[in-house]
Amino acid sequence: MSVKQTALHQYQAMVNRVALRSASLRMPPEGWLRTVRKALGMSGAQLARRMGVTRARIAKIEQAELDGGVTLRSMQATAEAMGCRFVYAIVPPRAVEDVIQGQARKKAAAIVASASGHMALEDQALPEEKMEQEISRIAGDLLHEMPSDFWDDG
Repeated sequence: MSVKQTALHQYQAMVNRVALRSASLRMPPEGWLRTVRKALGMSGAQLARRMGVTRARIAKIEQAELDGGVTLRSMQATAEAMGCRFVYAIVPPRAVEDVIQGQARKKAAAIVASASGHMALEDQALPEEKMEQEISRIAGDLLHEMPSDFWDDG
């Protein structure tokens, strides 16, 4: 196994561990900031004083989290003001290998569809079973080679 492949497997293992741990983690309806603040029994005014901002600013930060417009810096500062630690992660919906395999199949299907279209013009279209075999074969090749355009769509 090459150094590049070893590093790739280490990254995949790390992401898979985090994804597994966070699989059931969902943002509360009120957002994490408001939920944790309330769990601590801290008012918005108290948090504002700890952060040296206005109560209105706390409301804006909490709303920005719900709207998807909060900054990482605001999340970090607010968490620290509540005596907490801010953690974020980007995790795939399933194992990294499954995401990679899905992309390989997508690319392989596009290749086969293109070739099949040309063959159909010549009245040599492949039956569905042969097309599926060819998609699987090309996907395997793509997974092994991981060409530089692997993640390019189109």
